[in-house]
Amino acid sequence: MYSYYYRQNGWEPILQSLRQSLYAEEMVCAMSSELLHIPETKNLKGNNEMHSHLVPASYHRVTSVGSAQRLVNGENRKSIIDTMVACIINAETQDKGVREGLSVMEANANQELKSYIRLIIRWQEQAESSLQAAKQAVQAMGISLPSQSEAHEGYEY
Repeated sequence: MYSYYYRQNGWEPILQSLRQSLYAEEMVCAMSSELLHIPETKNLKGNNEMHSHLVPASYHRVTSVGSAQRLVNGENRKSIIDTMVACIINAETQDKGVREGLSVMEANANQELKSYIRLIIRWQEQAESSLQAAKQAVQAMGISLPSQSEAHEGYEY
């Protein structure tokens, strides 16, 4: 399968990038969900639409982190690698809808709220940047990435 070197050394940077992406995603989730519990912002245009992408993006980040952790722990089945890689691609795909929803939210927010939404956007940018770092590290290991349609197979939202 993959050499001992990569099993022992190659997965750790991927795991760390995925964990950073998940942490940033946690902040996006917490901050945007808070708006649903404030009377003045609970119906902010774009938030519900954004969450329809944020929930699956979060799921795929959690799954990719769990898969990477298993690889760091020494498991080496191709199905674990395939799961991690598919979830990286699926999270990336869902991130597009998250960004669109955040843009709608920012456009419809009052001036005071705009800075808060811009902070959420910065966290989303960090989530995406760290996910890209993981994706590049996977590619550097010589692992090919599936297309978006191949990565999406089997997942229903």
